[in-house]
Amino acid sequence: GDCLTSLGLVTGLQRRHRTLSVIWLDAHGDFNTPAISASGYLAGMTLAMLTGRAPEPICERLGLRPVPDDHAVLIDARDLDPAERAALEASRVRRLAADPGAIRSALNELPLASVYLHVDIDIIDSEDLPGLRFPTDAGPSFSVVEECLAQIVAAAPPIAASIACAWASDQIAEQSTRRAITRLAGAIGAELDWSVD
Repeated sequence: GDCLTSLGLVTGLQRRHRTLSVIWLDAHGDFNTPAISASGYLAGMTLAMLTGRAPEPICERLGLRPVPDDHAVLIDARDLDPAERAALEASRVRRLAADPGAIRSALNELPLASVYLHVDIDIIDSEDLPGLRFPTDAGPSFSVVEECLAQIVAAAPPIAASIACAWASDQIAEQSTRRAITRLAGAIGAELDWSVD
């Protein structure tokens, strides 16, 4: 699924964990709202909705409690709309570059609660991962993202994680797509089995 599935995942996690932190890796900020979005694309509003911006009608019906800004970490987000950038700058969401050492250092200093880890595959440079639905260049390589994930897991082990797979529709069943998902899952300590019973 795309980033919007995180709304349901976080709502479910909040039923078991009073305080939740979110670490969000993405080429985009996903911090638009209906009032400022140029495209109206709902998945591009997910982190904004998770932090209590534009909660109606989806978040209210789910019963999602807003994640406080200071419990949200956004990594990379190199492709931002102007109004989205201004909204992020006005927020208390912590922004980090996709740099493994900087991530490890920053996370060691942050008082993070139970961590939900979200990885949008478009954080990876489109030259390194072809076939993406929303390709963005000038980003970190696949191996750098894997190292970022390893540092996150070491500094703030997640209680749950998701990999948002926004490939073009003709790429979804490709073996290369499965290999990419398997590599990312492995970087966060999950082992995938693609066999069919």
